[in-house]
Amino acid sequence: MKNESFDFYSPSNFNLNDLESNLKNSLTVMNNLDDLTLKHCQNVSNLVTRICGYMKFNNKFTLHCMVAGYIHDVGKLFIPKEILFKNGPLTPEEFEVMKKHTTYGYEYCMNDPYLREFSDGPLYHHEFLNGTGYPQGLIKKDIPYSAQIITVADEYDALVTKRHYITHVHISEVLKTLIKNAEPPKTLIALDTLKQNQRLGKINGKPLKVLFTVVIDDILYEISCVVNYTSYLESQIKRLDTVNRYYESYLKSKKESTKQYYASGINMLLQNGETIKNYLQIQEEYKLALKVRKQRIKDLYEEIKVIKKLKVN
Repeated sequence: MKNESFDFYSPSNFNLNDLESNLKNSLTVMNNLDDLTLKHCQNVSNLVTRICGYMKFNNKFTLHCMVAGYIHDVGKLFIPKEILFKNGPLTPEEFEVMKKHTTYGYEYCMNDPYLREFSDGPLYHHEFLNGTGYPQGLIKKDIPYSAQIITVADEYDALVTKRHYITHVHISEVLKTLIKNAEPPKTLIALDTLKQNQRLGKINGKPLKVLFTVVIDDILYEISCVVNYTSYLESQIKRLDTVNRYYESYLKSKKESTKQYYASGINMLLQNGETIKNYLQIQEEYKLALKVRKQRIKDLYEEIKVIKKLKVN
């Protein structure tokens, strides 16, 4: 059976080919990251670029966000591997080391004249609007808008990766988590210095709302991939229906020449691994796979309905 081909995100708008050659050379440092972190950086850059497009930012700002989003985790190159790849929760001491990837990334960019202007991605992507982020605990007015967009994309992709999503079914649960991060806390804080902070959520609601549109685009992309695969499954089921008709005719035939005709047709229709003994079992597998994919298409359309009902205050 042909494998179903599907990438979680729709075709990427992230493209290094059009960048100036010196910048492209500087960005090759990202190839030193582990595969998972590099893929995450590519995903974040893709999402950021698409969010900027929907928000109708100009090309210069969008390009800035694309590159800054791509290199936001470059500082993880300098985190000890035993911490970066630890299987299990980090200790408080280890987490303090992990948090330094923001400043390490910033320092690396500042030492590279072609990455310097994009250092806001590495430095600020873990700063939250309510002042609870790191490394500086900044609040909204002090965090570049580019970094606020990157934070939304980073949080979303991190949750997708953590929960091992392979389909957008139930992806609304991730968006609900992000909504909670965007909503102001309900409890009042007594200290005057924190009153302003408590009125703000962790992430910016505007790019989060736009992310909803991006996610719906991705769901529609997945639906199109599944529909293409169902067409393949239907063609295989139809082919094996023909094999079955030929085989039944072969069994009923009296003349040797007629038997040879149907036998030849069967041999032409059977594919690798298929025999006259197992084709019906294989056809049942195709039918089951088709049923599963048709249900997923229904579930994905339902997911779109759920997402459209979600609100960011």
